Amino acid sequence: MPKHLLLNAFDMNCVGHIQQGLWTHPRDQSVRYKELAYWTDYARRLEAGLFDGIFLADVLGVYDVLGASPDAAVRHAVQVPVNDPMLLIPAMAAVTQHLGFGVTANLTYEQPFTFARRMSTLDHLTGGRIGWNIVTGYLDSAARAAGFSAQMQHDDRYDMADEYMALVRALWEGSWEDGAVVADRASGTYADPAKVHVVHHKGKQYTVDAMHLCEPSPQRTPVLYQAGASARGTRFAATHAECVFLNGQAQPAVKQQVDHLRDEAEKQGRARDAIKVFLGATIITGRTDAEAKDKFEDYRRYASTEGALVHAAASLGIDFAKYDIDEPIGTASQAIVSNVEAMTRAAGPQWTRRKLIEQLVLGSRQKPWIGSGATIAQMLVEWSEQCGVDGYNLSRTVVPECVDDFIEFVVPELQGRGAYKTRYGEGTLREKLFGGRR
Repeated sequence: MPKHLLLNAFDMNCVGHIQQGLWTHPRDQSVRYKELAYWTDYARRLEAGLFDGIFLADVLGVYDVLGASPDAAVRHAVQVPVNDPMLLIPAMAAVTQHLGFGVTANLTYEQPFTFARRMSTLDHLTGGRIGWNIVTGYLDSAARAAGFSAQMQHDDRYDMADEYMALVRALWEGSWEDGAVVADRASGTYADPAKVHVVHHKGKQYTVDAMHLCEPSPQRTPVLYQAGASARGTRFAATHAECVFLNGQAQPAVKQQVDHLRDEAEKQGRARDAIKVFLGATIITGRTDAEAKDKFEDYRRYASTEGALVHAAASLGIDFAKYDIDEPIGTASQAIVSNVEAMTRAAGPQWTRRKLIEQLVLGSRQKPWIGSGATIAQMLVEWSEQCGVDGYNLSRTVVPECVDDFIEFVVPELQGRGAYKTRYGEGTLREKLFGGRR
């Protein structure tokens, strides 16, 4: 009997997220991203489909690597304009009971003391359904927006992140003892000062002497997500993360990444199953394989190659405009190193702009999986069994029909295979994912 797969919707508080250009499809509603009703309706749909959560990406800065200009990103709405994802969560939580919320926040530009309070607040307001996707950033435009000339070096960002994690954990876990809050109306005592402690931290990057401003939330520490797949990123994930997001490649490459991640976790004294691995996937489905293929061809007419190049240039840290169509591309980068490594594996060491464009099938480098509900369900189960992944982050294509299609066609097939839950469990997001408070 296969294990129950975990599912997150993967989205962003913007028009164009991963599949660039699909916002122009006549049935797509992502231009409504500024409307609260759009997000509350989205949350209700996901909970009706028993999704474990919605994973909200975010980026600070604009994609200005291609042609050394933000113009193409602005023209094609490539993750700009983009609104704050955290402000969506209380509204979505108010119309759901079980749906989890994984929100991206860049620790490079967040003060740990105030950020710890914001996450505790969200954990309280959601009843313990909040997760944090830990990112260190990769855009020089974000660094310039924050007053720096350029971003820190790739590995240095992770060194800073290690210290950041030690500090926010101390605030969440060590400042307020269990039982500190007594709420005794008779004596007028809300909390026992003897059980509330100041955190003293003095490190290379941060100095804090303060008690955490929030009483303990249901989870205390949010569920920790991370997407680093470089050597340094993997070591960071193996140390801190509970859920890791990997981008899809060939099965052997994914399995190698998963095995390496769990080997690293063991080196850190953790159990191999202490980390849930989510694989990124783009799904196009229908009643039959033929219907799904027709839908793909329809979607494909609206995909933007230039928009996809804008996104790829930024995430790879390479200005493709400097290269002729068949000129080998240099791969030195301080952006997302694992993306460069994955591209080199896919296209070979002498890859070119033409080879990259050939991979931009639906406005991104993520090749879609196309088929009936039964076909897709079998693929999801097989990838999980072959690669050791625990679940999937499903990128949107045309919304909301991509969510509705998955719930209508794929979910029943997974349930019929015993590979997906038929009801939610109780408890916090961490309890639902791991079966305990950990």
